[in-house]
Amino acid sequence: MIVVAGGSGLLGQRVVARLLDQGLPVRVLTRDRAHAGQVLGTGPQIVEIDVRRRDGLGETMQDATTVISAFHGFLGGRGEGPAEVDQQGNANLLSAAREAGATVVVLMSILGASADSPADLFRAKFAAEQALRASNVPWCIIRSGPFIETWQQVLRDTAGRSGRPLVFGRGERRLAFIAVDEVAALVVRAASDPSLLGQVLEIGGEPMSLGELARGVQAANGSTSAPRHIPRAVLRIAAVVARPFSPSFARKNRLALVMDTTDLGLGDPSVDRR
Repeated sequence: MIVVAGGSGLLGQRVVARLLDQGLPVRVLTRDRAHAGQVLGTGPQIVEIDVRRRDGLGETMQDATTVISAFHGFLGGRGEGPAEVDQQGNANLLSAAREAGATVVVLMSILGASADSPADLFRAKFAAEQALRASNVPWCIIRSGPFIETWQQVLRDTAGRSGRPLVFGRGERRLAFIAVDEVAALVVRAASDPSLLGQVLEIGGEPMSLGELARGVQAANGSTSAPRHIPRAVLRIAAVVARPFSPSFARKNRLALVMDTTDLGLGDPSVDRR
């Protein structure tokens, strides 16, 4: 049995579909059974559970041989963010997998994950990586670039009636945007290929700046006007001011600033940080 935690998300759906296409038994862990049923159909087993708490996790690991962690708490509000979901949730999942005797754990992480990152998502993913490395469970860690589909949708949504997407910061730093299907293929391979165990795999596409991506979205819509920009100074202020009452909004601004100023790997480290 392959357990996919976060199997109803953007990446998880594709991972589950690939596993089912191979005729493999899949159990999906989700916080929203109704949504999971809508997007996944009747192929996998679906278990509603919250990885932030250990209660019931052991039972979900019954007969599990492989565990895939494909969830994140980036969009979560207070008590549902990266510290609670990506760090503590993965610690809980790993503990349950180890106790159940799982033989492989595949962890989805992110390019740029580090202990001292200014972005809480990157710190939490790194903590989850370290916990997995220290365990006695065979593992594989996959660090992915930003999903290009996610950012294309963000740009389309912010374009609105004006047709001018909103670029966060200068939009000059080149990032390793990657198609989610390519990441899903690597996740499924890591779940079954013993030669990848004990490795940290990095995956990203041809480096592209957010500004270039915005212009591509505009071209697809037949628009030739220049994208709009949110200055870095505004992102910095919003990341601090919004934190007490809207941690999710603050987190989005912090991540946008990090993406605009920091080398996250497989991209272009030469752009001005100021």
